[in-house]
Amino acid sequence: MADRNGVCLIVGAGDGLGAGIARAFAAEGLTLCLTRRARNLEQLESLARSIRERGGEAYAYGVDAREEPEMISLIDTIERDVGPLEVVVFNIGANVRFGIRETTARVFHKVWEMACFSGFLTGREAARVMVPRGRGTILFTGATASLRGRDGFSAFAAAKHGLRAVAQSMSRELGPLGIHVGHVVVDGPIDGAFIRGLRDNVDDLLARDEVLKPDDVAQAFVALHRQRPSAWTHELDVRPWREPW
Repeated sequence: MADRNGVCLIVGAGDGLGAGIARAFAAEGLTLCLTRRARNLEQLESLARSIRERGGEAYAYGVDAREEPEMISLIDTIERDVGPLEVVVFNIGANVRFGIRETTARVFHKVWEMACFSGFLTGREAARVMVPRGRGTILFTGATASLRGRDGFSAFAAAKHGLRAVAQSMSRELGPLGIHVGHVVVDGPIDGAFIRGLRDNVDDLLARDEVLKPDDVAQAFVALHRQRPSAWTHELDVRPWREPW
């Protein structure tokens, strides 16, 4: 069962930023609940095991965040079996590139489901259990595409713009009820399997701090959770020092 610091749920705990956020909140003494699609459960179990080996407490769940019944059941299960949710982080990406003429209806809808609709379900279900307690932190991972579109990213930008709008609306509605809602614009490439599949010089870039390091980015999420209600931040951005913007 969770200790006095409560539970942190990360929806979309991958090998990069999701894992960094998990490690950061585990270091804060929170119990971690981690989700990915069921087909990636073995990798997720490995992350949970690494947190437990460091003295933390972590559980892995195979969940499709696009499915409303699964998200309702997940929140109910955690609240019943693990402990009260103090932090919920939505971290699903869906960063795909298709020219507008090659973007099918199926691709557009799937990207929206993954990066926007599942964020809405996550936020709604987190609010359902947090509001009666009058406390809690709900954080959303944004991207450059949250603020502007570019060629080849119409589906991704539309989804991330939508997620940002959900986060803004939630913040205005839930802030007066004691719930801190934050949106983190991650503006730049993040070290992980995805970026390493695209570039062959990531280690050199990391050595020069020119690629976002997951553990460093994760500190922004922890800082938002630590903020006092007299000075809450809704949105912040992080980028490598050499990233143009």
